[in-house]
Amino acid sequence: MSDLDLLAIDAKNNENSMNKLITQYENFILRCASSAARSYISKSDDEWSIALSAFTEAINNYSVGKGSFLNFAELVIRRRIIDFMRSKSRYSPEITVNPSLFNTDAKDEDEYTMQSEIAKKVSVVEDNSIKLEITLINEVFSEYGFSFMDLAECSPKSKKTKKSCAQAVAYLINNPILTSEIKIKKQLPLNIIEKHTRIPRKLLERHRKYIIAAVEIMSGDFPNLAGYMGYIRQELEK
Repeated sequence: MSDLDLLAIDAKNNENSMNKLITQYENFILRCASSAARSYISKSDDEWSIALSAFTEAINNYSVGKGSFLNFAELVIRRRIIDFMRSKSRYSPEITVNPSLFNTDAKDEDEYTMQSEIAKKVSVVEDNSIKLEITLINEVFSEYGFSFMDLAECSPKSKKTKKSCAQAVAYLINNPILTSEIKIKKQLPLNIIEKHTRIPRKLLERHRKYIIAAVEIMSGDFPNLAGYMGYIRQELEK
């Protein structure tokens, strides 16, 4: 546990420590708010107040088992900003989505339906929720060096490969420390996954982007996108 994590725990019941933490991380709060809103946020904007409140919420709800405090705080801030944007209906990006973005096996009727449905939903102007999620997750993916559109090429196609990818994702999400390390280092711990799941390294390397994408979606605030990863949810529920 880092000194910052310990400070965050102390700040929960210490007003002076909380104020010190907030003052010290004002730029971090603004950066998180700007990232979530995909626009520059200053202290004169409503988003600043929301992000500040979210940071305080993160302090009050933080515990050792939640990994890095900054990762946890960023997640809370992102969620609150997204909620604000949705409630105000201020965010309506124009985005087109190829049905194959979650490409699996086109011969699989369930997956084909899923691909068709996501394309249909994104095309509906009145429903911007999934468009918003795609835009926000693209921001996350860019930090790893790929985009949402890249998923069409690296998504698993056979049932066996889908199951292996789902097992890798479930293993990572069930180990919050590893999930936090991925988000900090922007790297997939291939050796650890291979050792504990016995999934071939070559398979993990081939589907690295997809596994990272699934971890970010399933561990973040992306309910619409997560809804299209049924086979991963099934693995998580085992």
